[in-house]
Amino acid sequence: MILIGLVFIYLAVTKDWEPMLLVPIGFGIIVGNIPLFPGLQVGIYEEGSVLNILYQGVQKGFYPPLIFLGIGAMTDFSALISNPKLLLIGAAAQFGIFGAYAIALAMGFNPNEAGAIGIIGGADGPTAIFLSSRLAPDLMGAIAVSAYSYMALVPVIQPPIMKLLTSKKERLIRMKKPRTVSPTEKKIFPIVGFLLTAFIVPSGLPLLGMLFFGNLLKESGVTKRLANTASGPLIDIVTILIGITVGCSTQADKFLQMKSVGIFILGAISFCIATFAGVLFVKIFNLFLKDENKINPLIGNAGVSAVPDSARVSHNIGLQYDKTNYLLMHAMGPNVAGVIGSAVAAGILLGFLS
Repeated sequence: MILIGLVFIYLAVTKDWEPMLLVPIGFGIIVGNIPLFPGLQVGIYEEGSVLNILYQGVQKGFYPPLIFLGIGAMTDFSALISNPKLLLIGAAAQFGIFGAYAIALAMGFNPNEAGAIGIIGGADGPTAIFLSSRLAPDLMGAIAVSAYSYMALVPVIQPPIMKLLTSKKERLIRMKKPRTVSPTEKKIFPIVGFLLTAFIVPSGLPLLGMLFFGNLLKESGVTKRLANTASGPLIDIVTILIGITVGCSTQADKFLQMKSVGIFILGAISFCIATFAGVLFVKIFNLFLKDENKINPLIGNAGVSAVPDSARVSHNIGLQYDKTNYLLMHAMGPNVAGVIGSAVAAGILLGFLS
């Protein structure tokens, strides 16, 4: 396990793969696997120790909503507001969650475990932690590490799938320039978005509420200090705490089990299904759109919640085939829709399984 922690740090430092996540998690894995004598009151599973107290934020699920507050405060929903049909791509990508849920059930995991594992397909670490803390706390370490690992591997996993499913002609599709979104629309969106999603999936309230509240702080124009705090110092502090404590929770005696191996395999399957579903949905959707309104299927991968990495992958792959075709702004639409979609999916699973 210490070697695995070192590998995480190596990938973060040398490859620049999600360093904000992999460095704290990698170091946490090393800390959590230092051999300790029982009774020293320093281990993460020893009641009353400092690490145990910090780990309560993971176990009780109050770190993930705080991260969603920061995500909302730093997210611009303009691309989604200007082209609402991109929301459907974010919804389609959530098929990976429910596809992996079905496969996990077939592999012998109980419904709660299958639901917690399936959420890895949303490529959203905080959501995975939030849901697993409710449904399968014993598997939380493996699920969290798996979710963050696949988030870091977005630039590796998604491009081959995107190229496999698209033709050269499709990759060259130029999308219409997004219309300008008014400040009023930006102010109204978080309120309307919250009401629509919260009434449909009330069990997703902690994540959805904080996401849209953070966005309202950003767009209201009168709470700049609060928005800056949420999107800066607050989310940085919580990211450090969640990373180090999740890493510490992966003690070898609790982590190195066959179930953990199964979770990593299912996480990869879930992530691949989500990418397949997003790209294929765009291809099918294009059959019903006029030529001037067609969507470049390369942005279908961005329906997962890894913001902004999956959108950046869409953009970079598009540039390989046309140096003047800038897809980043378009890809941000399904990408932020994926953030909402993963929280809604978590709420659905929590509502049915808890």
